[in-house]
Amino acid sequence: MLLKVQSCDVLQVQPVLVKKQPKFPTRERHMAIRRKKSTATATATVIPETIKTISPDGVEQRKTCQSCKCPREAHAIYQQQTTNVHERLGFKLVSPADSGVEARDLGFTWVPPGVRASSRINRYFEQLPEEVVPRLGSDGACIRERQISYQLPKQDLSLEHCKHLEVQHEASFEDFVTARNEIALDIGYIKDAPYDEHCAHCDNEIAAGDLVVAAPKFVESVMWHPKCFTCSTCNSLLVDLTYCVHDDKIYCERHYAEMLKPRCAGCDELIFSGEYTKAMDKDWHSGHFCCWQCDESLTGQRYVIRDDHPYCIKCYENVFANTCEECSKIIGIDSKDLSYKDKHWHEACFLCFKCHLSLVDKQFGAKADKIYCGNCYDAQFASRCDGCGEVFRAGTKKMEYKTRQWHENCFCCCVCKTAIGTKSFIPREQEIYCAGCYEEKFATRCIKCNKVITSGGVTYKNEPWHRECFTCTHCNITLAGQRFTSRDEKPYCAECFGELFAKRCTACVKPITGIGGTRFISFEDRHWHHDCFVCASCKASLVGRGFITDGPDILCPDCAKQKLM
Repeated sequence: MLLKVQSCDVLQVQPVLVKKQPKFPTRERHMAIRRKKSTATATATVIPETIKTISPDGVEQRKTCQSCKCPREAHAIYQQQTTNVHERLGFKLVSPADSGVEARDLGFTWVPPGVRASSRINRYFEQLPEEVVPRLGSDGACIRERQISYQLPKQDLSLEHCKHLEVQHEASFEDFVTARNEIALDIGYIKDAPYDEHCAHCDNEIAAGDLVVAAPKFVESVMWHPKCFTCSTCNSLLVDLTYCVHDDKIYCERHYAEMLKPRCAGCDELIFSGEYTKAMDKDWHSGHFCCWQCDESLTGQRYVIRDDHPYCIKCYENVFANTCEECSKIIGIDSKDLSYKDKHWHEACFLCFKCHLSLVDKQFGAKADKIYCGNCYDAQFASRCDGCGEVFRAGTKKMEYKTRQWHENCFCCCVCKTAIGTKSFIPREQEIYCAGCYEEKFATRCIKCNKVITSGGVTYKNEPWHRECFTCTHCNITLAGQRFTSRDEKPYCAECFGELFAKRCTACVKPITGIGGTRFISFEDRHWHHDCFVCASCKASLVGRGFITDGPDILCPDCAKQKLM
């Protein structure tokens, strides 16, 4: 029997001291702080209800769905009011008069800023994948809202949305926001390419006059196809042309921030403290790395990963651990889990039902939901081999056919005694034959060559022949499928039979042959084909008429009279 030993990896996480990420270039950073702008509040959208796990200090930790714990951005968002990215970023609001046209008037939730002509707006959207075009009430509008929530997380943009930022790190956050807004964060715009160029993303050609996207905080001469203006990390279209610049590449704000600061996988906020937890290839605020089931902190504790989620030992055992068949107790993570056919045992409980000896690393048999050691199983239940009469020991391979069974070595050909194993065999009268011996003893043999006919044979006078052996006795041409006749019980092709045995026509000297009774004329010891029996003088047919012989010739009465006159 096959026994499976199950185990799980138990891990332990400790908080690690991680050095803070390098700050912005000093000169630019200080200039940005001096030019710091006031932050405006962002307009909220209606999203699915979220779990609000409360930490001991009374602050919400998780931002996941109440019913399935999926991230919020994984769900469809139904907006009561279209999100304004300028408001969300805290940028100066742009009036419709300055921005071009009102998006809703054209049937969209957003249009590129600074464009007045609806034809140019439509031309821009035609270059985007249809599923992301933000038409009112469309999937594209929902995708835009989700991308705003994902690419521009509120907790990256404003201190009022940070729930876990300690007071001593608020200044660092403000410095980060100010420097980012001045140095990296901006909104792109569309324009007509002033000259031939290559796209900064795909490197394909941009012809002069093509509609392109430009990024003011990037090099002004650099241009992108509208569909190529994407984040260098996630490759998603940059929502509402909002981008950040870092190391000569463009990013969405989320991935730009994550290159400079770690992000907590629990609360989705950036981590500004020098000490935090690293586990499961992710970063966490100290105390936010929690059990997926009970939300207890796992920092400094042992835990188990199941389906990419961490569980404390207690929850893992309550939810996933198996129950021992013998003692009915939970098989904990510190115990070996021995399983057989969806049943489980502690290592110490895996015993023979009769003699109670341990079955670990031993052969065993199962009967009526009970397990037995090899000796006890054989003594009570083992069947016997139809070849040698011995019992089948536990763990022994058994060969079965219909109601009979054999040991693997006893299942052999009754003639040559060779073990058949999993090879083909032929049963006959309670005996088993290998294919070779069966053919040798019972197979049909050719009457000519005496070899076994395996396929494509013919029968002649109730005797079997290979097709290639059934040939003309004289010329050896194959007769299978051909007309033939016989002489002295031997087959001949029609041509050879005529040459060797048929009567010959007195007129044409050719053999008189045919299948199914050929008509011919005989007179004395001479013979003619039906068509050859004609007057030697006028060539008129003499079949059914009188005739006169004239030496070797035959004549009609009229020609005979003329010859005598």
